[in-house]
Amino acid sequence: MSAPESSNRPFLNRRLAAFGTTIFAEMSALATRTGSINLGQGFPDTDGPAEIAEAAVRAIRDGRGNQYPPGPGVPELRTAVAAHQQRFYGLAFDPDTEVLVTAGATEAIAAALLALLEPGDEVIALEPFYDSYAACIAMAGAVRVPLTLRAPDFRLDVDALRAAVTPRTRLLLLNTPHNPTGTVLTAEELAAVAELAVERDLLVITDEVYEHLVFEGSHTPLAGLPGMRERTVTISSAGKTFSFTGWKVGWVTGTPELVTAVRSAKQFLTYVNAGPFQYAIAEALRLPDAYFDGFRADLRRKRDLLGDGLRAAGFEVYQPQGTYFITTDITPFGEKDAYAFCRALPERCGVVAIPNSVFYDDPDAGRSQVRFAFCKKDDVLTEAISRLRRLAS
Repeated sequence: MSAPESSNRPFLNRRLAAFGTTIFAEMSALATRTGSINLGQGFPDTDGPAEIAEAAVRAIRDGRGNQYPPGPGVPELRTAVAAHQQRFYGLAFDPDTEVLVTAGATEAIAAALLALLEPGDEVIALEPFYDSYAACIAMAGAVRVPLTLRAPDFRLDVDALRAAVTPRTRLLLLNTPHNPTGTVLTAEELAAVAELAVERDLLVITDEVYEHLVFEGSHTPLAGLPGMRERTVTISSAGKTFSFTGWKVGWVTGTPELVTAVRSAKQFLTYVNAGPFQYAIAEALRLPDAYFDGFRADLRRKRDLLGDGLRAAGFEVYQPQGTYFITTDITPFGEKDAYAFCRALPERCGVVAIPNSVFYDDPDAGRSQVRFAFCKKDDVLTEAISRLRRLAS
């Protein structure tokens, strides 16, 4: 059915009109169409621990979670999340009032922004940023203010952050470990953020989904710093840590007031999700330290494997401190346009990557940067490296 002839108004809300199809959908479709190795979208090509998959099957068979789970999440998972925060970071949260289960970190981010922002509020976000940040800020009617992390080190410019704060600034949106650059904010950088947030009475949302994938340094939750617990919404998820990205199990921790606000928005998004998987992730969060240490060591090895291969193929490689992405620069090939490079790469080499320029408000800041994912099997990475060597010939 077509639109009435008298209507000149587009169907899509103008706040979303600029976003279109995500780069991940576009490049994954390109990988499928060309039969290329997909090092673009960040999902593993192997499943997580077998005992956790079996825990989900057991929950389904036992009838746990097959119907609507409680809105805040099943008690077992909320308790496990609280225990995880205490175990790894010494942070105490009440599982009944300070933990909320969400449909992955993506819904947590959306719900937090929709709950905490009014139209016209300004949000400072580290640029390049995950694409859902910009869309969710727009849906909330707020204004995003990018704070650019610049190559080659991608460090936080504290002076630039302070200068970016205005009377309209409501919230800081931080992602550490940072996707796509792999930067892990240092204790000094986090302390400066905390000092500024307290001084200017700002809220902070922290996206910490790669918290267990830090290869150099360590992960420090901002909520543990002086004055930050009462103003920080901490977000994480199971997908990246346990390699079950399709289960979409995430969570929010914060004060009862902040969690209640986020839950007020979340209940009108998915309401509830992933019932049986919640029970399985509760067990996953209780896995021994050996699992987390081994998972991190394996991904560090894969990072080095792909990084060395990319250097040998001719890329300038920016070594990530965390996540499972490597950012590179294509100027050694005489190339400047990462988007055009990535569109052509499947035909040239049979490999798909992501142009970092799509993660910037100012595309020139990342014009020549390309991101590769290394959360793949060794033989897949080795074959991708072999194919990418064709660029030098």
